[in-house]
Amino acid sequence: MTAETSQTLDRGLRVLKLLADTDHGLTVTELSNRLGVNRTVVYRLLATLEQHALVRRDLGGRARVGLGVLRLGRQVHPLVREAALPALRSLAEDIGATAHLTLVDGTEALAVAVVEPTWTDYHVAYRAGFRHPLDRGAAGKAILAARQGGLAEPSYILTHGELEAGASGAAAALVGVSGIEGSVGVVMLADSVPERVGPRVVDAAREVADALR
Repeated sequence: MTAETSQTLDRGLRVLKLLADTDHGLTVTELSNRLGVNRTVVYRLLATLEQHALVRRDLGGRARVGLGVLRLGRQVHPLVREAALPALRSLAEDIGATAHLTLVDGTEALAVAVVEPTWTDYHVAYRAGFRHPLDRGAAGKAILAARQGGLAEPSYILTHGELEAGASGAAAALVGVSGIEGSVGVVMLADSVPERVGPRVVDAAREVADALR
């Protein structure tokens, strides 16, 4: 800690991070041990975070992330979208296909940014806000592959006709971005994805990941 930082705020943020990394919550004792502070400090931190609905405690006394984080999360999408747009524009123009950034929203894949190419005679209409199951379409499958495989580097997924008849997709997961699960991809009207598209999508996913770090 330096003179310019707040120890209490730092500890509160560490509590949120610890709780976000567990599905079962943590007790005061467990938090005390992981933070290296006494239980009284943890009680005060939890009480403050509960007042802001950022933490809740169940009947067994285990602390979990509260619904208040969802209100904060809604403000993340515009920032992520803005950071991703340059790489998406470049990808759409280079490939001549609709490019998109997709993030995990619960059990679904949610398109939060979409860029259509300017020079093509036709392309797939794909809108921000479009949702689909994570296990259908290249965007969701790329995210699942990264989640299951713990990839250090992105690799691409190809699909055909899973979300729209006659359309093919390619997507690569965002890798190394803390707190965000997502992918960058393209969708095109074609029976198959040209060979160069997959590696180009991987490059775009790296660009977006770098912009978000």
